[in-house]
Amino acid sequence: MGFRQEKDSMGMVEVPDDAYYGAQTQRAIQNFPVSDLKPPLSFIHSLALIKHCAALANGQLGVLNNEQSKAVAKASLEVMEGKHDDQFVVDLFQTGSGTSTNMNMNEVIATRANEILTGKKNTGSPIHPNDHVNSGQSSNDVIPSAIHLSALTLIKRKLVPSLIKLEESLNQKAEAFKDIRKIGRTHLQDAVPMTLGQEFSGYGRQIALGIERLESATPRLLELALGGTAVGTGINAHPQFAETTISLIAVTSTYKFKEAENHFAAQAAQDTVVETSGVLKTLAVSLTKIANDIRWLSSGPRCGLGEISIPSLQPGSSIMPGKVNPVIPESVLQVAAQVIGNDTTITIGGQSGNFELNVMLPIIAYNLIQSIELLSSVSDLFAEQCIKGITANQEKAESYIEQSLALATSLIPLVGYDKAAEIAKKAYTQGKTIREIAKEEKIISEKEQDEL
Repeated sequence: MGFRQEKDSMGMVEVPDDAYYGAQTQRAIQNFPVSDLKPPLSFIHSLALIKHCAALANGQLGVLNNEQSKAVAKASLEVMEGKHDDQFVVDLFQTGSGTSTNMNMNEVIATRANEILTGKKNTGSPIHPNDHVNSGQSSNDVIPSAIHLSALTLIKRKLVPSLIKLEESLNQKAEAFKDIRKIGRTHLQDAVPMTLGQEFSGYGRQIALGIERLESATPRLLELALGGTAVGTGINAHPQFAETTISLIAVTSTYKFKEAENHFAAQAAQDTVVETSGVLKTLAVSLTKIANDIRWLSSGPRCGLGEISIPSLQPGSSIMPGKVNPVIPESVLQVAAQVIGNDTTITIGGQSGNFELNVMLPIIAYNLIQSIELLSSVSDLFAEQCIKGITANQEKAESYIEQSLALATSLIPLVGYDKAAEIAKKAYTQGKTIREIAKEEKIISEKEQDEL
């Protein structure tokens, strides 16, 4: 591999000939050999969208000439389309502002723009990564803006549609199972009867509320820090830069992004991201409840509850022939655990707003985007590979009702709590049903028993 000489404010650096990145990226590669993790590509593409719209805005405002604006915009568009994904090489665990990733982007776009204009890979002339690609911007306002942009886009395009599909699947089962009676359970003990449809309706409502919570966070995600530059004052940016650029971002993304009402809050704190992560955590908790219930309700096939059956997808054991496990619910549970852990990281990251800047932006971005993408994928999987194929074992479900001691609850209006408790205790000690004891003691007629 050949190398070329690139220069930044600290001096000369050797950069691979085939690389579009330049000196600052190469220094970051050397400085942060921490992990194999990189900023998510959805975040990279959102960052490129900001650069694209910034170039067009600076062209309209006369900050860049026509040639510069078009070259930078074209190079940025290529990055948005994923044509240079392999050029974003800086480790996730870098400077807390994300400056290294921002400069990685600036250098890739500058080099490609220069290649468009001159046919040569050169990060400095005529397009400079700082002077032209980063014009009117700072890592301190661009990176928080890219977090909002990528998160909202993923929520709207992937997560919400997946959750809607899951909600619909659960509601369809609620309707299909509305007449199937079963025993309720509280404290893992027998409770009073209900229907399987009622149980599934609760699951559907949990997902519906999760969607509502996501929608409630949208107005704050739509605020972008862009225009605040270094500390929120907007130094070195054209007075119309933020408004012009963000309007172009809104048109390109189709979402109504707007300039942050207060740039100092938008850059110094990441409260909106913490809020959004909290919603994702709540969704993870909801999915845990649903997936666990389905595992238990389908347990068996002969020695468990067995009130429902879920699709058999693969052999469940390397040693026990014929065993089939609830693999999709278990996948859901693991995703939920990851998302809950991610929320803890984001919460700690959100606490790291020191004076005018949060200094854990890269890991905040990574964990937030991972949570959104994981929840999107597993919700879709849960709906398609599990919920849609669930069938009810009606005879099994209804057989538990007759055996339950909780049926004594229905006798309370007729005989009172204490007498009903006495009947339940007698049924338990004698190994009989509530119906049998009530019949023996002639408490009510068989017709009244059936009605109850």
